[in-house]
Amino acid sequence: MNVLICSVVFIPMTAAIVSYITGRFNKNIRNCFAELVTGVTFGFALYLCIQALMSDSATVIVEIPYICGMGLHFTIDGFRAMYGTIAAFMWFMSTLFSREYFAHYHNRNRYYMFLLLTLGATEGVFYSADFYTTFIFFEIMSLTSYMWVAHDEKKESMRAAATYLAVAVIGGLVMLMGIFLLYDVTGTLFFNDFLDAKSGYSLFSYLSTGRTQFTVAGLCMLFGFGAKAGAFPLHIWLPKAHPVAPAPASALLSGILTKAGMYGILILTSYLFLGDMMWGNLILVLGVCTMVVGAVLALFSVDLKRTLACSSVSQIGFILVGVGMSGLLYFPGGGENIFPGSGGNLLAVRGSMLHMVNHSLIKLALFMAAGVIFMNIHKLNLNDIRGFGHGKPLLNYIFLMGALGIGGIPLWNGYISKTLIHESIVEYIEYVNMMEHVSAVVPGEWSRFSSGMLHGIEWAFLISGGLTIAYMTKLYVAIFVEKNTDATVQASFDALKGKYMNKVSAFALTVSATLLPVMGFLPHIVMDRLADMSQSFMHAYTEEESIAYFSLENLKGAAISLGIGILVYFVIVRLWMVKENKYVNRWYWLLDLENLIYRPVLLKILPSVFGFICRILDSLVDAVVVFLRKTVYRDSKLPQELPEGTPLTHMSACVVGFLQKIGNKTIFRKHPRKVDYDHKFAMFHEEWFENSTMIARSMSFGLLLFCVGLLAMIGYLFIMDIF
Repeated sequence: MNVLICSVVFIPMTAAIVSYITGRFNKNIRNCFAELVTGVTFGFALYLCIQALMSDSATVIVEIPYICGMGLHFTIDGFRAMYGTIAAFMWFMSTLFSREYFAHYHNRNRYYMFLLLTLGATEGVFYSADFYTTFIFFEIMSLTSYMWVAHDEKKESMRAAATYLAVAVIGGLVMLMGIFLLYDVTGTLFFNDFLDAKSGYSLFSYLSTGRTQFTVAGLCMLFGFGAKAGAFPLHIWLPKAHPVAPAPASALLSGILTKAGMYGILILTSYLFLGDMMWGNLILVLGVCTMVVGAVLALFSVDLKRTLACSSVSQIGFILVGVGMSGLLYFPGGGENIFPGSGGNLLAVRGSMLHMVNHSLIKLALFMAAGVIFMNIHKLNLNDIRGFGHGKPLLNYIFLMGALGIGGIPLWNGYISKTLIHESIVEYIEYVNMMEHVSAVVPGEWSRFSSGMLHGIEWAFLISGGLTIAYMTKLYVAIFVEKNTDATVQASFDALKGKYMNKVSAFALTVSATLLPVMGFLPHIVMDRLADMSQSFMHAYTEEESIAYFSLENLKGAAISLGIGILVYFVIVRLWMVKENKYVNRWYWLLDLENLIYRPVLLKILPSVFGFICRILDSLVDAVVVFLRKTVYRDSKLPQELPEGTPLTHMSACVVGFLQKIGNKTIFRKHPRKVDYDHKFAMFHEEWFENSTMIARSMSFGLLLFCVGLLAMIGYLFIMDIF
């Protein structure tokens, strides 16, 4: 087991160098080697997943000591094994698709090298047992994936890559600050050390001192993990990075790297702040904002990959809502005694984790489908790719499976996870209503949303689901239903029947897409097993009865979202976004947070403000020094200030000048001498001082002094040895 975990993490990172060297000589061998490495990694991860199913314990089983002083630590449990396997599977499918996608690209060697490096780093994040290990692999993952965004080195790519790197670096530094604070107040970074198994509460619940520092540490780490996850308002890199990154890389950026950020947020919620009401409220608010903002951005986008990227922001919001609800509904020992009929945070935990899995697999299929379109016509604007899907049933099937899955349509996987999250909101509303009628509870003793606010959150959830259906309908209709306005372009699209992707790519896309309805059609066999496997990670309680996913009560939420989606599509998309038979971008550049706030603040306002402050402080110091010299430390005038030389040279000149006067009156009477010894001695002193300074500062003089000191020390030791 130890060897397998190390293999999953370090074999891809080692193979990255071999891949690069191999590619310098033979590109086909390099491609096969990369596919072999990702396939073997998937096999190892799958074996670990099977082993985790047999053993539900989470203990540190691998330790690599002396890495930067603290060593690396890995652990395995159901959730880690599951997501390690999903990550390896997605990498394998993306690598198979990359062979055809990159056939005419430059810098393929660099791409494959960083593809494998990022795979190992991502697996290291998911198998980590402490924040130190998480941070190391998290930063490696951020830096290596930067090369995906900047791959084609165009102007827009470099700008998007700069945004991505800025968010990653700033988030990483803030996260590191939080780790320092956390270690200072607790003395540990191991996840399990933050949880008291007996009381069922996190360390924060009974921390007597350092609570403020503990909270600040958690907020700093939330900033770092949230930046990678794409949570509002740090989501700005996703809509910029995905359109310019290669499609296989976009599938991994959206499907897996954002989940690495979510992994950190899950750790914070389930270990550091387990049972903390304020933390649950914070995550819930962030989730609602992210969910709504991402859906609105996706609705107004007319770029295929940008729409999918904004959709990722929205789906991360759905997951955060589930995570927030899991924190609010956590009751130690189960919720039955506190809230009759409640299963505690079970629904929220299962829903948020399953939606993480669903979103990863859905975006794998959708981004690779977008990659098929781009590698054929090298365009992404809906007006340019309009009608491309005509006569392409396989591509139609692949995209439709992803669209139905992410839309939460019944019998597809996304419906299951969204239903669980929605039902957790409904359950919490019932709990709050009950608590509001319990007179023994003093409102100041607990911090919860009111029933009215929670109903607003529920409607935000349903409306965001409706917006998801609307923008996915927009994409599907534009690509597969409508025809291009240019008949010549449409004819060129129709001529690609059966030629738009090879068999290997078709295999990768078909397998990825087919998983989605299988998971949705068999929720108790597939989805429940995945949830059972991973729910202990977030300390949920065992489900005694199976959930009736397709009951009328559960179908009601999906029906409301579907109705909203249809209404939004026909009213907003067809009537407002389509003008003169063309899709119009209604999201004005003034509403871009990066250009409106972040870049001006970081590149103009902050440098100007701090530069002004520094100039003020610099002038202030000079002014204080001048003021002190003229008042308290005022210079005293010398009675006879020397124009040049020193008192010693002046005294010597006076003596020699006196002797010169005597000589002129006696010996040198006929030829008196008039030498200005004061100036002469002063010049001699200046020359001697400059030469001495040059010698003292020279390396030769330093070496000479070192040798003298060394000889003196040896002599001293020799004399002491004798006596």
